[in-house]
Amino acid sequence: MREIRPNRRTAVLGSAGALVAATLIAGAVAAPSAGATSGSGQNREQRGAAIAAERAAKAGIAWQDCPADWGLEKPIQCGYVSVPLDYARPNGKQIKLAVDRIGNTGSKAERQGALVYNPGGPGGSGLRFPRRVVTKAPVWANVAKAYDFVGFDPRGVGHSAPISCVDPQEFVKAPKADPVPDSEADKLAQIKLAREYAEGCYERSAEMLPYMTTPNTVRDLDVIRAALGEKKLNYLGVSYGTYIGAVYGTLFPGHVRRMVVDSVVNPARENIWYEANLGQDIAFEGRWKDWQDWVAANDATFHLGTTRAAVQAKWLQLRAEAKKSPIGGVVGPAELISFFQGAPYYDSSWIPVATVFSKYFAGDTQALVDAAAPDLTDTAGNIASENSNAVYTAVECVDAKWPTDWRTWNRDNTRLHKDYPFLTWANAWMNLPCAYWPVKQQTPVDVKTHKGLPPVLIVQSERDAATPYEGAVELHKRFKGSRLITEKDAGSHGVTSLVNPCINPKVDAYLLNGTVDGADVTCAPHATPKP
Repeated sequence: MREIRPNRRTAVLGSAGALVAATLIAGAVAAPSAGATSGSGQNREQRGAAIAAERAAKAGIAWQDCPADWGLEKPIQCGYVSVPLDYARPNGKQIKLAVDRIGNTGSKAERQGALVYNPGGPGGSGLRFPRRVVTKAPVWANVAKAYDFVGFDPRGVGHSAPISCVDPQEFVKAPKADPVPDSEADKLAQIKLAREYAEGCYERSAEMLPYMTTPNTVRDLDVIRAALGEKKLNYLGVSYGTYIGAVYGTLFPGHVRRMVVDSVVNPARENIWYEANLGQDIAFEGRWKDWQDWVAANDATFHLGTTRAAVQAKWLQLRAEAKKSPIGGVVGPAELISFFQGAPYYDSSWIPVATVFSKYFAGDTQALVDAAAPDLTDTAGNIASENSNAVYTAVECVDAKWPTDWRTWNRDNTRLHKDYPFLTWANAWMNLPCAYWPVKQQTPVDVKTHKGLPPVLIVQSERDAATPYEGAVELHKRFKGSRLITEKDAGSHGVTSLVNPCINPKVDAYLLNGTVDGADVTCAPHATPKP
């Protein structure tokens, strides 16, 4: 579910040599809606959230210029919101969450409050969201007139009590082991790495780990809402951020004003998170083939073959060469998957990935090294990458129970790899620490409609690899009154920031006027990249 940007400064390698696959107030604070929680423990936490929100509403946020090393220019402002580490103990230890904002660009009369954003992950930072206003992103120009754009680092991320599982410089070292095992010995080595990673998370971040859950991030989001002075939340969530939205809508239905969820995680309890990752393996293979078809259709530019089979043969050749002798001494099969995964993730990566691929077979190996190898001198970037990976693992491992018998993992991934080889084993090793997780694993929230939930706008591309289309359909069923916009014959992850004349006005109409179409809508795809 993680939203990544595939370049060598931000590609995140998993502990066992795989890329994260997955893989976004000034009035009274209402109590959580009746029926929105289940279990005495969760009720205690919901009461704790109400206490924390009331406290935050009184305290507000002390906005100031952002620290220079955050990379957020004026007029963006930054601040912190205090939340309980454990909502069952709202007066116990507090942690500080980093937030930022930029004011609406329209008049005071046009302003409709704050629009809070999460980009996904788990482990993604939303602090760059206000830069969409600074850079004058045209897709968001109308919405920016009405809303302050607000981002935040979720608990454990970046500037919000960050967690860690391994030394960042060790984390990014390359080349890592080939994710596709050749033997039982290879599998045992990966199991050892997964166990060590889980142990490292506990050694370095034991205090935070039990509370690194989606429901706690959702409670944090409600406290941020209160600190902003908002009676109700306007929210945009992408990728894993849609699951945050789904759980928020379940636990705080009466606190939602407008909610857009884009590229949707299937919120069914049985899907969180083991099955979700198996589903990704299938979807990534489909989108990988879409990209190969496009490369083949543009053979005049890339010279990698005129058929999908020919392009796949080049991929297998590259992979075999990197396995035999890592390219530049640092790019092996694991690093190749890290880089090439960008193509099935985002259409914006189609041309850059194909260009590097083409250059390699034209004799330019340095382009591939520059694109796919980690930058060991980028200390800040490597710390951020390790932290993001730690949060991804911690949240998914604590949110739900995972199989603890290796035979289950071995059976499922061996079966999938036969037909969906691009990502299956890499994804398995990424998530295997959850089989050995050192703190109690929870039961996912039962996402459903409760009284007070307004219409939610769901936006989804039909061939999304990271969050398959079925997830949007499932959330649509569970959130009564929601509307689903389907981008047909498209598969880029994250739809709302792309230019699509069918989709963009509907998102604007919803956020600006609260209007949704009378029925679900199917839109033609956005423009295919042209080399």
